[in-house]
Formats: sequence, structure tokens, C-alpha cells
Amino acid sequence: MLRTGNPAFNETTFQNNGPSLARQDGHTMTVRGTVNKTAILLGCTFTAAMITWNLLFTNPGLAMGLSMFGFVGGIIMYFAIFFKKEWCPITTPIYAALEGLFLGGISIAIEMKYPGIAIQAVLLTFGTLFAMLMVYTAGWIRVTEKFRWGMMAAMGAICLTYFINIILGFFGMSVPFLHDAGPIGIGISLVIVGVAALNLVLNFDYIEQGARQNAPKYMEWYGGFGMLVSLVWLYLEILRLLMKLRSNQR
Repeated sequence: MLRTGNPAFNETTFQNNGPSLARQDGHTMTVRGTVNKTAILLGCTFTAAMITWNLLFTNPGLAMGLSMFGFVGGIIMYFAIFFKKEWCPITTPIYAALEGLFLGGISIAIEMKYPGIAIQAVLLTFGTLFAMLMVYTAGWIRVTEKFRWGMMAAMGAICLTYFINIILGFFGMSVPFLHDAGPIGIGISLVIVGVAALNLVLNFDYIEQGARQNAPKYMEWYGGFGMLVSLVWLYLEILRLLMKLRSNQR
């Protein structure tokens, strides 16, 4: 059974999209095709991010409005993609653009407080991506069933912590140390960044599994969508970590 920490991928992702469907039009999912689709989605995200980034200097209200629209729209589109995978060639680029609107707005807002932090987070995110790809390709980390279960447990703990923090926020409280810039808070962020990075390894493995199972061609877009979800999460966590480190320097 296939498991991954990324909610976009689970043990039934390719179960209902097997060889019989793929052979209907003679096209199947490939790793190279998924890489190409991921690159397209990242391009959509970057282009949309530049819109809200640049707008903040000329029309801050519109920029923040578009960023919030991207956040809400991205959540809606996420579930549309999750439940209707065959629509991926159309819905995933839309999702990528909406994520870009959100990321551009939040990034420039943080950038104005911590100059240079956005480009640092971007470089670290893609540096981590390539490092994890090398580790996976070299076979230094084996994606075993125990590894998958461990990642699922770690992801579940992180999601539960964030959920509790949201609930506590309504009462003016937060999970202890989660947002602190002290050693414990930084340590927590490092652990979360590490889990997000290892999740990329699971994604690589899952995409290979889909290609081996001859999933339909449109699943390349879904594979790219899963990678984008992981990269956005990794970027935001790195951004959070850098903010904590910067605040300690003041």
C-alpha cells in the first residue's frame, strides 16, 4: 500500500486510475512528463506572485485583496482537484495561479519588515528540493513502509498542532513556543522544515509509482500539483524560520 504525508497523495491516488484507463488513449503518466508539468505550475505560481508583489507598491488594498482571494480560492480549488483528478489539466494551473497571488502578497508584506527574506526563502526552498532529489536518486533514503508511517505520524502531529493553535487563537492564546523566536521556537521550526523536506522524498517515490502503474496522462498534472503543495508548505515554513532568526538579530 502506498502512503505519503502529502494529503494530495494517498494509497488510492492511482488505484482508480490504472492501466485500463490509461490505455484507452495510448498515453500514460511518465516521470519526465510530471517534471515538465511541475515546471509549468511553478511558472504559473511565480507569474501570479509577481502581480500581487508589484501591486503592493502602487495599490496595496488591491494587492491584499487579491492575496486573500488567492488564499480562499486556492483552498476551494484544492478540493476540486482532489476529488476530480481528471480535470487536472485545467484546474491545477488555476490552483497554481491562485497560490501565487497569495504567496506574492504575504511575501512582500514580510519582505517590507525583513528586507531580503523572500529571496532567501525561495533559494532555500529550491536548494532543499534539489538536495532531496539528489538524496532520493542516490538511494541514501529508502522509502519503506515504516518511513511512510513515520512521516504520516509526523504530519498528523503538525496538522493537529496548527489546528489547536487556530482554536486557541480565538481566545487570544497560542500553542506554547510555536511562534517564539527563542531556541525552542527555532527548534520547532527546524523540525517542521525537516518534515516538509522529507515529504518531498515521498512525493518523488509516489510519482515513480504512478508512472510504473501506467496511470493516465492527466495524472502528470496531479503529480505536479502534489509537488507544488509540498513546495508551498516548505517555502512558508522556511519563511517562518527565517523570520524567527531575523527577529533574534534585532
